Amino acid sequence: MLAAATDLLLGEAKRIAAGVDRIFEDALADRCDGRDRLCAAMRHAGIGGGKRLRPLITVAAARLFNLAEERALRAGAAIEAVHVYSLIHDDLPCMDDDDMRRGKPTVHKAFDEATAVLAGDCFHALAFELLADERTHEDPFVRSELVLELARSSGIDGMAGGQMMDLVAEGSDFDLDAITRLQQLKTGALIEYAVEAAVIMGRVPPEGRARYRGYARNVGLAFQIADDLLDVAGDEEAAGKKLRKDEQAGKATFVSLLGVERARTQAQMLVEQAIEHLHGHAQEADLLRAIARYAVERDR
Repeated sequence: MLAAATDLLLGEAKRIAAGVDRIFEDALADRCDGRDRLCAAMRHAGIGGGKRLRPLITVAAARLFNLAEERALRAGAAIEAVHVYSLIHDDLPCMDDDDMRRGKPTVHKAFDEATAVLAGDCFHALAFELLADERTHEDPFVRSELVLELARSSGIDGMAGGQMMDLVAEGSDFDLDAITRLQQLKTGALIEYAVEAAVIMGRVPPEGRARYRGYARNVGLAFQIADDLLDVAGDEEAAGKKLRKDEQAGKATFVSLLGVERARTQAQMLVEQAIEHLHGHAQEADLLRAIARYAVERDR
């Protein structure tokens, strides 16, 4: 049964990744003028790499509400665009100063810092362009809510706010509550939005959204704990990026605060709780269940 779920996940992940690449390729064709270097930098960062976890979650959640997959894929690509922009900026010398990302040189290394900044800016803009397009949803009120919630999830009360907390974490005495809050914003906010986007398109009323948010929140935290475990004991070649940076920088993590075994147990408990939030759904939720398990079983 576990092998079947893994096969389902890997097959769907590959197919959804190809769909996201197609959407990005359409948006990033050369302009045949001075912008071509920018288009090349965006293709370098956004096409042919990464787990595509967020769009996969959106497509999986859309199945709960029998939504058209192409619409869910467009919303998922918007989330991935925000994620890619955040990685480009995160890798810059003024932040994490990384040389490798997804097994290849980071954008500022492959091109230059100015091009990297602009590439990130353009991915940020592309996200909202995708959501505002009527091909994503015919109802302008649905599109408006999609835009509003992504702005909240990626701004000061979401991913960017979490990144700021991460920058000041070096040398700070962050306890478990502070680290949990940091990761709920930096990593969890976009994962939560990946489910919320499907919920919005499915026109689920506010009072019916709590359990879907619970699933996403638990998966997001489990994913980050697994990241911390991989940072301690993972393989850099498999991960495609430099590991053990948090320890070297003196940053508190779930692993440094809980220890390896307690962190692993906590992650598994979060996965079980996430799956429990899907009770009442049948096989249409199988991919979401497989994603929750993958969050802690992956090696990269």
